[in-house]
This record gives sequence, C-alpha cells and structure tokens, in this order.
Amino acid sequence: MLRTPVCGLLGIEVPIVQGPLGGPWQQGMRLAAAVSDAGALGSVPTTLRTPAQVRDDVRRLRDLTDRPFALNMTRRPFDPEVFGAVMAEAPPVFSFALGEPGALVARVHEAGAVFLQQVTTVEQAVRAAEAGVDVISAQGTESGGFCGDVSTMALVPQVVDAVRPLPVLASGGIADGRGIAAALALGAQGVNIGTRFLASAECEVSDDWKAAIVSAASQDAVKVTFVDQILPSPTEGGFTTVPRSLRTRFVEEGNARPEVAAAQAGALRTRVMASMRDGTAHELIPLTGQTAGLVQDIAPAAELVHRLITEAETTLRALVDLVPAKNSAGVV
Repeated sequence: MLRTPVCGLLGIEVPIVQGPLGGPWQQGMRLAAAVSDAGALGSVPTTLRTPAQVRDDVRRLRDLTDRPFALNMTRRPFDPEVFGAVMAEAPPVFSFALGEPGALVARVHEAGAVFLQQVTTVEQAVRAAEAGVDVISAQGTESGGFCGDVSTMALVPQVVDAVRPLPVLASGGIADGRGIAAALALGAQGVNIGTRFLASAECEVSDDWKAAIVSAASQDAVKVTFVDQILPSPTEGGFTTVPRSLRTRFVEEGNARPEVAAAQAGALRTRVMASMRDGTAHELIPLTGQTAGLVQDIAPAAELVHRLITEAETTLRALVDLVPAKNSAGVV
C-alpha cells in the first residue's frame, strides 16, 4: 500500500486528504466518514455553520467513524465562536484556508491537533511555515472553489523547496492515480482532492450537480470573477482568491456584466445563500475544479480511495520500468 511520511503525522494509511466540500449546503458527514474509514483523511467544512451545527456535525461524524478526520475553517469569513467550538471538539486535524494562520497555530497545538494550512503562493507557504503549521497544502488554480492564479505543476515544487522539510500536499488538478504519482514526483507527500469526491455516492450535494460534473469538460470550470458582489468577503488576514465553478447562466451573466452584479449585490447574495440552503446551489454557482474533465462516474468514496491508490501504484511502477537499471559497477 502506498504510504508516505505525512501518513504517520495525519494518522492515515494512504496519502489522500478529501478536501472539505461545502458552505451552508454541506457535503454531509457520510462522505468524510467513508473517506476516513477507507484509510484516507475525511474533512468537514464549517464555513457559515453555527457553533451548535458544528458540534452536531462532529457528533454525527464520530457516530459513523472512529478514524482521524479534519475540521476545516477559512477566513472567508472567520468566526471566532465557531473556532472555539471546533477546538472544543478536539479534532485530530485542523485545516485552514484562504488566510494567514497567525495565532491560531498555538491554540490548535494546545488542543492536540495537527495544523494543515492551505496556500496558493510560495510566499504564503513560507509565512505559514514560520508560523509553525505542521502540513502545507499547495493549491493550484485548477482547483474548484476559491483558488489562486498559479498552476499546481508550477506551485508544488516551489513550495516543497521553500518549506522543506515540512510535508506538502498537492491540491488542484488531481482526480486519478496518475495525478497522485505526478504530485509525488514533484516532491509532495500526498494530495488533497475535492472535485473527484463531489461526484461520490456519499456526498450530499444534488444529483444534478454530480451529473453535471460527469458530463463537463475541463474548460467548463471557470473563474467566478464577480464573486465579491455575492459572497462574504475575507476577514482580516484573508487571501485574495477567486472561486472556480461550472458554467451556469448565472455565472456567465455575472462575469459578463460585473457592474450589474455590483448594483444588485444584496439581492444576488440573498439568492445565492438561499440556493445553498435549499439544495439548488448547482443552478447558480456549482463550485467545481477543472478535474471535472477527468471524472467519468459517480462511485462510493471507499472505491474511489482504492482506485486512486491502485492507479498511483501502477503508474509509479511503470515509471520505474522506464529507468535503465545499473549494474554493480554503476553502469547503465
């Protein structure tokens, strides 16, 4: 079984982290539990959740699995009361995105959790390392949701070099075992995967959203450039990012006429938040990465974890076969 040093740090068997998928719509606890039970690290989002909802989410998750998991927060926005609830639940792993970790690192470590920080630039990675985080996830622009401007292929090796010996995960543009093998070749110790797990049996987003992922091409996942008009802005210390979504009429119209979106910001924000809560988010902003073009089916999460690792091992073995063996004298 494919295993790297970060597996021991995160308490997992295979070097796969399921990216947290959700705002108010929520991915559900069954997905995170299934991923963790399969030997990877399931993640639970807390964005726009209340402290009571977070406590209930964790209770339900722990009823489903006794394996390690991550609770995720972001600075878009950051709620200190939710952070307090997260720390009270003592998650094995705390993951943080879209902003500087700052003083949160000490509090997370006091709670006995591993701190996993997402970054989109080398500079952010260096600052996170200096702040004392334990693992860095270098997220390329191919990702769904909020992401930066640098591709995974260019970003990951730079981050690996900049923060060595801190373990790095590659995020963005990875949806099969070949992507995992590529990430390892770039120096990462594992991967953080979101879109592939959106199209899983356990994920509780709309079936229409899953079907749209399966039928989409990579070029159908576009940046939502008018996002600041419709979603909460980053709180202090937040990174500048723009989300990626499948094309919809809503996204196309907003991107084409940002001035109209700005004039109707309040109404649009209300409409988007309502869609997230009533299960129709996919009709407006179905946050999805460019790996949609690699997703051909909807499968159980455990099957996906097994498939990803099997494909990665097969790919790595094939690559080894391309390198001529040396004889005892060191001659090829």
